[in-house]
Amino acid sequence: MSQIDIQRLGLHGDGIADGPIYAPLTLPGETVEGEIDGTRLTNMRVVTPSEHRVKAPCRHFKSCGGCQLQHASDAFLADWKVEVVRQALAAQGLETDLRQILTSPPKSRRRAVFSARRTKKAALVGFHARASDVIVEIPDCQLLHPDLLPAREVILQLCQIASSRKGEISATVTLSDAGLDMAVVGGKPLDGPLLARLAQEVERFKLARLTWDGEVVATRAVPAQSFGAASVVPPPGAFLQATQQGEAALLHAVKEAITQGDSGIDLFAGCGTFTLPLASQYRMHGVEGEEAMIQALDIGWRKSMGLKQVSSETRDLFRNPIVTEDLCYDFAVIDPPRAGAEAQVLELAKSALQEIAYVSCNPVTFARDAVVLVQAGYHLDWVQTVDQFRWSSHVELASRFVRK
Repeated sequence: MSQIDIQRLGLHGDGIADGPIYAPLTLPGETVEGEIDGTRLTNMRVVTPSEHRVKAPCRHFKSCGGCQLQHASDAFLADWKVEVVRQALAAQGLETDLRQILTSPPKSRRRAVFSARRTKKAALVGFHARASDVIVEIPDCQLLHPDLLPAREVILQLCQIASSRKGEISATVTLSDAGLDMAVVGGKPLDGPLLARLAQEVERFKLARLTWDGEVVATRAVPAQSFGAASVVPPPGAFLQATQQGEAALLHAVKEAITQGDSGIDLFAGCGTFTLPLASQYRMHGVEGEEAMIQALDIGWRKSMGLKQVSSETRDLFRNPIVTEDLCYDFAVIDPPRAGAEAQVLELAKSALQEIAYVSCNPVTFARDAVVLVQAGYHLDWVQTVDQFRWSSHVELASRFVRK
């Protein structure tokens, strides 16, 4: 057995000692012992616990891989996530006003991906254990919205009906205004009898919609999401902010970042999370790479009342960014995937846009893009850290850039 001292947390939430040696479920300042296997510490025991160590609020924490940091106090996690943002900016030579983090409450996740596998007697439904393909059942999950948990029984039945004994199905479940919206992949191929049986299950469990490997089995009720005054029906399994509280925090920050002008462009617009609420005050143009999401945005706008003009286009902003000459708007909102938006930011940097609201789910790529804007004459006014993936290492933020 070896004894090591944990110096810091890595970006994935593991404790790191000199070496480096990675020790999951540890905190800075702790002394732990275990067996060193390459760069990992296994069979670990905490010798000297941190003052920030707490009892995990969920009884599934030790076995489930859904959360990484329930052993840390809320205050520690809040400070750590803001510090992750600070260090990412500092690595690019940037400083700004870092606002106090906004954290979603327990039992607020409205979207989750469940895994399921048949057993000899029934099926297992839950999340994977850490670094494993073993499925852990989570009946008392403290992360998911209570209205999402009944999906476990639905998936169990679907798994027994339409999955192979050797395979695993994955079900993305989202809370909609009309109930559970479920998209399943990995099941048996659809044929007439299976389609009829699955449609019966939709009625039995009163699902809003069930999609099977990309094909809609049945829509019992319209699985709409509310974006401001607009009601939008996202395509099956489409991206959605993880919690309503997190979405509200990001939207509030975006609105605060925009202080002037009449028109804006929303880059990586999705189904209109920011485009449509902003359309109550500004003329908007939404750009997104997924055609189905843009169609949902456009239909949502056309069926709404009281919104200003919203135009939209499907475009791969990684390969084909909006060029500077076409950025003839007063402001831009940009919310790219984890990879950031290097090509598009280069065009934004050369534009005459007065304000940019940048939303990010990766502080490292955000900082890389931010320094490009700053070097081009923008001022990074502030950053609002948002934690809607509670008890995880995931960090999100919204920010304001303004032309000097």
